[in-house]
Amino acid sequence: MTSMVYEADARIRNPIYACTGSICQLLNQVNELQAELARTKAELINIQTQEANLIASIFNPPIIETEDDFPFFTEDNNHNFMLDSL
Repeated sequence: MTSMVYEADARIRNPIYACTGSICQLLNQVNELQAELARTKAELINIQTQEANLIASIFNPPIIETEDDFPFFTEDNNHNFMLDSL
């Protein structure tokens, strides 16, 4: 009985499509929400990756190995580093 009442109400609201129109609207809404969820998940993964990169850069700083990494120091003949004048 409940479904017949619902169908009758739907037929009054939308005489052409009745319940089918409601079902289509709900399916469209589900599709839009699924797309929004996928975008949100992608954004969350992006944020988590940025956070992991930031933490890695804080706790694992780059190793300085070349003279180019010491722009204000020069090495003398005895392999001692001296501060250049700026």
